[in-house]
Amino acid sequence: YFPLSFQPTENYNNKEKEQQEAIEHTDEVKNEIDRLNEKASEEILKVEQKYNKLRQSFFQKRSELITKIPNFGVTTFVNHPQVSTLLGEEDEEALHYLTRVEVTEFEDIKSGYRIDFYFDENHDFKNKVLSKEFHLNESGDPSSKSTEIKWKSGKDLMKRSSQTQNKASRKRHHEEPESFFTWFTDHSDAGADELREVIKDDTWPNPLQYYLVPNLDDEEGEGEEDDDDDEEEESLEDIDDEGHEDEGEEDEDDDEGEEGEEDEGEDD
Repeated sequence: YFPLSFQPTENYNNKEKEQQEAIEHTDEVKNEIDRLNEKASEEILKVEQKYNKLRQSFFQKRSELITKIPNFGVTTFVNHPQVSTLLGEEDEEALHYLTRVEVTEFEDIKSGYRIDFYFDENHDFKNKVLSKEFHLNESGDPSSKSTEIKWKSGKDLMKRSSQTQNKASRKRHHEEPESFFTWFTDHSDAGADELREVIKDDTWPNPLQYYLVPNLDDEEGEGEEDDDDDEEEESLEDIDDEGHEDEGEEDEDDDEGEEGEEDEGEDD
């Protein structure tokens, strides 16, 4: 038998050894999970690439149909609650020449995508297509680049927006929204680019939902017309009620007159 003073130390060492072995085995299990996750990511990527190619024909068909709908692109952006805040009057005028928007994911998919804006001949710039690309490097940090906008003489909407903003800042002490087109030249923080997320994840998958947003002005107008109709009906009902009341009073007077005549005849 060991001395009593030695047993607690031995038990403690055994427990410490078991704990250390459990930690090592837990780390091994984690590594196995990581390997499975990596393998799953590779297989998921292959599936995404497969279906991304299958979707292209449908996107192409949709783009062809959209070109037959007048002002589809600008209406979609104007009706979108976030995009509309970036649009000034001159931006909207320029976007009337927008024929379609397309999002193309790179073959790797994880490495990024490109957003293309197709325009008809217009008064502001010479480009037929304005593009902005978003890339992810190996560390996962995003970056962006875009085509240079070839503005026609005196038509640079970004300069006009800047001048308007400077004039407004002298009158008001808050920042005015920049031109929609400054988005193409802003590469300061691609990771915080909300517009790219809105276009890729919202308007691109289903642009029709924003094109079909009901015109609130029309609805208000219809509501006012309905109110007017209700008021007219109420006034007509009031007139009818008053008329019936007057007729009732006249009938009572007539009845009293007839009774009086009958009484006089009996006296005679």
